[in-house]
Amino acid sequence: MSFIDEASIEIVAGKGGNGCLSFRREKFIPKGGPDGGDGGRGGSIIFVAEKSLTTLQDFKLQTRYQAKSGGNGQGRDRHGKDAPNTFLKVPIGTQIINEQTGEIICDITSYKDLFEIASGGKGGIGNARFKSSTNRAPRKTTNGFEGEKLLIKLELKVLADVGLLGLPNVGKSTFISAVSSAKPKIADYPFTTLKPNLGVVKNDFSSFVIADIPGLISGASSGAGLGFKFLKHLSRVKLLLHLVDLSSFDENELIDDIRNIEKELELYDSKLFKTDRWIVLNKNDLNLEKSKIVKKFIEINFPNVPVYNISSVSMNGVKKLVKDISKWCLDKSSE
Repeated sequence: MSFIDEASIEIVAGKGGNGCLSFRREKFIPKGGPDGGDGGRGGSIIFVAEKSLTTLQDFKLQTRYQAKSGGNGQGRDRHGKDAPNTFLKVPIGTQIINEQTGEIICDITSYKDLFEIASGGKGGIGNARFKSSTNRAPRKTTNGFEGEKLLIKLELKVLADVGLLGLPNVGKSTFISAVSSAKPKIADYPFTTLKPNLGVVKNDFSSFVIADIPGLISGASSGAGLGFKFLKHLSRVKLLLHLVDLSSFDENELIDDIRNIEKELELYDSKLFKTDRWIVLNKNDLNLEKSKIVKKFIEINFPNVPVYNISSVSMNGVKKLVKDISKWCLDKSSE
């Protein structure tokens, strides 16, 4: 199944049924009055979070959804039947945006969330309702109201506590596979990750969700590479882990790499740039002693940012990092 995180669709709620024009015509009742019933209400369109869904692919295949119309009123004061509502299932983390105004209509962040986005039209009135002391045989009825019609954009933003940042091939996928049960594609060429991956990290006293997105490169905020397209998936995270590849051990090059990613974040979204961020130096198994020297150099240049020194392959330093993340997430949730 393709990973689709955006879709534009048209939704049309059902029209209300028309009111009925009818008069009683029964034996032995020569002066039968009006008995036309009201129309039924049109079906509404309701969005609901579905736990098993992870993509908006269905909405790329079908771009228009219309609810059923309410039944027309009938004689003998019979009201038309209300139409059933149409339920559209979306992944948790989906935002529904008015395509014309750009307004966020709702943000589905819980499996219990259920939102009526387009309301069905009210049913029309039958002539029985127009009867009065001065008009004993009204021939007036009203038609049902049209249902609401909207052009909307669906945008999926994954829900995670921690997000992974970094250039291509710094070991983000290896890290998430080492600390969770997620099984992303891992290879030694750029842009192995082509879609966000989520993993649940568990330890003795808590758990948290971690998200891996395609690597960023310089110019990502202007559309270069793949990272810009997926940066929105980090907009909900509480903590960013900036993974840096230690394989070169060139201190100045590492500093440049870190600052380039920071620049892309700031250009993309100032709010995301201000999210708490830790620097994680990865692949220290290549030369542990040298990596300790590099870590001190990074700490001098980024004095207000926690710096960790790990290897996702040998698991050196990973246990402490996971423990500190768990504690940090618990402290944040209690604030």
